Amino acid sequence: MSGWAGIFWLVVLLVANAFFVAAEFAVISARRSQIEPRAEAGSKRAKTAMYAMEHATLMLATSQLGITVCSLLILNVSEPAIHKLLEGPLEMTGMSAEAVIITAFVLTLVLVSYLHVVFGEMVPKNAAFSMPDQAVLLLAPPLVAVSRVFKHVIAALNATANGVLRMFGVEPKSETNSTFTLDEVASIVSHSTREGVLEDRSGALSAAFEFTTKRASDLVVPFDRLEVLPAGSTPEDVEAAVAKHGYSRYPIADAAGDLAGYVHIKDLLRTGDDRMAEPIPPKRIRHMTALPADMELEDVLASMQTRGMHLARVHSAAGVPLGVVFLEDVIEELVGEVHDATRRQRYS
Repeated sequence: MSGWAGIFWLVVLLVANAFFVAAEFAVISARRSQIEPRAEAGSKRAKTAMYAMEHATLMLATSQLGITVCSLLILNVSEPAIHKLLEGPLEMTGMSAEAVIITAFVLTLVLVSYLHVVFGEMVPKNAAFSMPDQAVLLLAPPLVAVSRVFKHVIAALNATANGVLRMFGVEPKSETNSTFTLDEVASIVSHSTREGVLEDRSGALSAAFEFTTKRASDLVVPFDRLEVLPAGSTPEDVEAAVAKHGYSRYPIADAAGDLAGYVHIKDLLRTGDDRMAEPIPPKRIRHMTALPADMELEDVLASMQTRGMHLARVHSAAGVPLGVVFLEDVIEELVGEVHDATRRQRYS
């Protein structure tokens, strides 16, 4: 093989090595959330990319096989070719034959190593990291094609690698991780906000993460801070309470002083003038469900919405009543301040 022919094959092998490196990093770096919609829209490249991401270990085995073969061939092809090109100029310096051989070998090793590391490894790796979604759409189809041509060899290599992992108690995974824990999502949002690529002016995103960690006990209003109407209260009493406190819902006590439920002013709007001084009918008093203090706010919200309740009693694990939680307070933890139609103020 002539020196220039060797240089040609060196370039070809560097390009092939770069392809396998870029494809490897693209498969493990691409975001499924960006590729899946395109696949569902009918893109063949996206469907192939999804296949590659769902069979990541096979794709990595294909890439590693390609990188290894290219790396071995690069030095074998380039050393004699570059040696021939350097031999003449080095002999003209008056070096001995042995010095020419050693010098040519060292120069070849340094040059090929530089080209291999920079153009065969670092450039394609950084490119795949910089635009993983575009890279996987471009590189996944040929990578999958190579994996199918050498499927038996790659399957054997992959099975061997998985067997070694299982010997050490590690269960291999064939698909790249595309899910995140709550803490990971919160970290992503926090970092994105700091970098200026995500705005959370209302604080709703941050509140959503804090919301998931709170429980009913965090929002309970103790009984001594409630505006409770006594047993036998009339619509006139509710009207006076609204005028004084501005709330639209009031707990109602029973004869023993315990909470019997609550009344909403809209339930009393059609009460006739002749009945304003009569006790509120039991059917107008809404039931309050009992919730444990350690119930997560998501469950508190779901429970109250399912039952159509605005207030709920909260009790400890031992069954001791602790107070009342308001639906508005729960919602405010998620979306910010919610104003009552009658200028409700938070119990605080």
